[in-house]
Amino acid sequence: MARNTLKVLHLILTTIFISILFVECKREAPKLIDDDSGRQLKQVSECQFGKTIRELGSSWFADLGPPFGVMYCIKCECVPVPKKKRIVARVQCRNIKNECPPANCDDPILLPGKCCKTCPGENNTEMIQDQDPTPFNIEEEERNMKHFAALLTGKTSHFLRREDTTVSSMHNPNNLIATGRFNFQKKNLYYSFYVSANKQMGRPTTIQFVNDVGTILEEHNLTTSTNGPLSVYEKSTGKICGVWRRIPKDYKRLLRDGRLHVVLLWRSTLLDTKQVELALGGKIDKYKALSSELFSSLLEANQPTIMNGSGGTAIISTTTGAASSIHLTFVFNGIFMPDDQIDISVNIRIENPERKEIILEEVQKVHKPQTDINTLEFSSPISIQNLRSLSRGKLLLTIESKKYPNLKLQGQIVTRTSCEMFQTLVTPPSYESKTKTSGLAWMYLNTDGSLIYNIQTDQLDLSENPELRLIDDNGKNKILEDLTKSLNHNQAVGTIDKLAPRVLESLYSGDLAVNIATPNETTLVKGRFISRPVADARDSAEPILLKRRDIHSPANFMGLAWLAVDNDCNLHYDISLNGYFSDNQIFQIYLEEKPIDVLGAPTTRKLLEEFTGFSMEGFNFDMSKSDILKLESSVCYLEIYSKDKKELLLRGKLKSTKVPNHCHPVYDDNNIPSVVSLGDGTISISPQSKCYHSKKFYDEAEQWRSSEDQCSMCSCQSGQAICEAIKCPAVTCKADEKLILRDGECCKVCVAESSEHNLTSKGCKLGDQFHLAGSSWHPYLPPNGFDTCTTCTCDIFSLNVRCSRMACPKLSCPEKLAYRPDKKACCKVCPVGKPSHHSIKTTPDNPNVLRDEGTKTDIVKTPEEILSQGGCRAVNYLYENGQEWHPILASHGEQKCIKCRCKDGKVSCDRKRCSRSCNNSNALTNATRRKQNSTDSDCCPNCRRHRRHQGTRRSHRDRNDDKLTKTTNSNRS
Repeated sequence: MARNTLKVLHLILTTIFISILFVECKREAPKLIDDDSGRQLKQVSECQFGKTIRELGSSWFADLGPPFGVMYCIKCECVPVPKKKRIVARVQCRNIKNECPPANCDDPILLPGKCCKTCPGENNTEMIQDQDPTPFNIEEEERNMKHFAALLTGKTSHFLRREDTTVSSMHNPNNLIATGRFNFQKKNLYYSFYVSANKQMGRPTTIQFVNDVGTILEEHNLTTSTNGPLSVYEKSTGKICGVWRRIPKDYKRLLRDGRLHVVLLWRSTLLDTKQVELALGGKIDKYKALSSELFSSLLEANQPTIMNGSGGTAIISTTTGAASSIHLTFVFNGIFMPDDQIDISVNIRIENPERKEIILEEVQKVHKPQTDINTLEFSSPISIQNLRSLSRGKLLLTIESKKYPNLKLQGQIVTRTSCEMFQTLVTPPSYESKTKTSGLAWMYLNTDGSLIYNIQTDQLDLSENPELRLIDDNGKNKILEDLTKSLNHNQAVGTIDKLAPRVLESLYSGDLAVNIATPNETTLVKGRFISRPVADARDSAEPILLKRRDIHSPANFMGLAWLAVDNDCNLHYDISLNGYFSDNQIFQIYLEEKPIDVLGAPTTRKLLEEFTGFSMEGFNFDMSKSDILKLESSVCYLEIYSKDKKELLLRGKLKSTKVPNHCHPVYDDNNIPSVVSLGDGTISISPQSKCYHSKKFYDEAEQWRSSEDQCSMCSCQSGQAICEAIKCPAVTCKADEKLILRDGECCKVCVAESSEHNLTSKGCKLGDQFHLAGSSWHPYLPPNGFDTCTTCTCDIFSLNVRCSRMACPKLSCPEKLAYRPDKKACCKVCPVGKPSHHSIKTTPDNPNVLRDEGTKTDIVKTPEEILSQGGCRAVNYLYENGQEWHPILASHGEQKCIKCRCKDGKVSCDRKRCSRSCNNSNALTNATRRKQNSTDSDCCPNCRRHRRHQGTRRSHRDRNDDKLTKTTNSNRS
């Protein structure tokens, strides 16, 4: 019976799961996570299944999470689906239980992690989850396909002749061209572009990767704003940077075979974002010279009208030494005529326009020129002085037809097109070093050849006169640049305008290092720069330093981290570690957040990822928008834990992370978070969280003495700090005692004059509060505050706390007539005047004159007596506690449809409730109608009123009554 129940349950779950997948697969990607806590990635060449990213072509078993776990009979695949000239990844799942082969035994068994039953002892050859059918060596793959380039002109865009991006010469009247560089690393393709300047067109809005027939494989929207790109690096260099992560194996094959193309799109931002104004495309191809490229050039046509669709790019490298030389590789088109078919001569010239000096001039031949792409490569000697001009962006490169000199391409020689940042950790040279100094540095090259550097140190003693220098760390430690003058308060920020060629060569070869020395040590700390492509996390303002938490750890154990939020509201992070670890050590990355960095602040900690090795790049796309915003508004720390040892290794405080405006959470009237103001900003705090007061957080129900006012007690109540001034008990001193106020106390105490100079600092402790010997106080009992009916004392001799409650006098009036003047009154009192058990009402002439209905005599009370006994003040009248009345409106007289009452000092008014029996008027007798109409005619709708007026139109009197009710309630005492 139990087995049949389990089968039925399994069948139901399978049916529900497949139905969910059927609905979800119609969308762009399956979404098994909460709408508020996660967002789908925009990458179309991979699948998102729950919180896992799956590669195109991969397969797996569906994991429903606890309590169901992995469904081994549900096989899912990420498959390519054609859709309107595109290839989109989709998740397809099916039940494979019916595909199980029959068992050849009477009693087959189901093994753990299997879907099909097998006979005991048989081998089950079911699919292994996430098995890669074509394993490959990543290192060998990266070595064989590392650097690529592309030229994008009108003549290279012939493959784009399709419905959505038809290219012709009319689309590009200004002959816009572009060149790109591509770097393949760890299954990711980093891309960089230079685009010819055109203020009217601006920057492209979209990047597409397509195959050789124009089918879109991947599309990225570029992040831009009204002032240009959001990236600091892109604003400074004018480049376009990004990355295509986790390229599927089939697409890598297209890249390796030269069948992958890239397209830049300019879309209209005024009418329709899908309307393409301009499209430029080109083939991504391998070039040997890219591995040693130092400079680049974008070659534009000097006559855009005649040479429309023409352009080129140059890959330039240099060598210094006894025989300095320059190596150039040209990829170009457009300077040949239709009759130029074989061995066409071109003239190549490098000149300095400022000095009007020709640096180099060569004539080369192009064999069999092509319409779209031509390649030309040669080397030539060059002087050191000209190399210096080359590194400073002052030289102009020209390639022109020897036969038709008016057909020429020209461009400035600038730093290489690749988007790259050079970074390093500044660490002690030995793990045995005793110094506490550490730091990090990063730099990048601008298009004019200038070097922008930023060096940050930690615990550097400036009194030792440290020297900061850039050196060639290739064994000789040769000093290349002295940056000591820019060192200020543990930071050196600046620009090297006139960069020497040897600095550039050392930087690109990986031999450039930053060295900090003192008069006693030639190397206090040092770090060698390495090149890292700019994308995602590194596309931010600056990195953070991860410092060791254990002072006994090796001195060179530290880390560097970049964090950024992309345009799709996903968090990206890039971490590099330095130190000695075991190869299989597992690290955990945690993100710690708190609203303000003070003692006791509520802290949340989120596990981002686990990794092994010295570096990692990751992302998190399941953070809610409210958590994303905390990166910008709260205090956040990045922490590195050792999973095996379960200890904190490194920790660093994040700078404020820029979050795009559309990633901010949208609040409505029902989910606005409570906010605590800090003067210069606000901090969102949950109503059930701690209280923030006096630069410290306190737990719920906790009480403390205010640091801002020592004579105030505070308590945390429902997330709000409530403070109240200390109330001192009445003290009567003896004849030989003196009333004094001692230091640290808020209430005076009686002290014998003979012992005034012998006061002790000893005292009593009640809860968390300390009281000096001999002092008296009222206990503080939140949420009611001070209990003034109880007085506690600290015995001056025994130092014991004794609390006694006030003794109330005996009353002569009956117990049922006694009452408390207010809620905090310690004792009950008798009513003023002659006791009576009859009700007391106000006289019609004067509401402040009370009449005892039993004796028919007036009782006159003062306003203070009425209010002290729970009375109320409403408009210009005083009313007794418990008294009811109809309010009087000057222009309308007494309002009998509204009744007000006084209860413990508070006034409440309500409108008379009408009977709903009019809806069933046929069931009422005539007598009932007459009785109802006689009593409710002034306050309630007439039952004989036409039905269409019921519930749709209210009388003028009803609106006045409601208005009066609101007005009366707003004047409550």
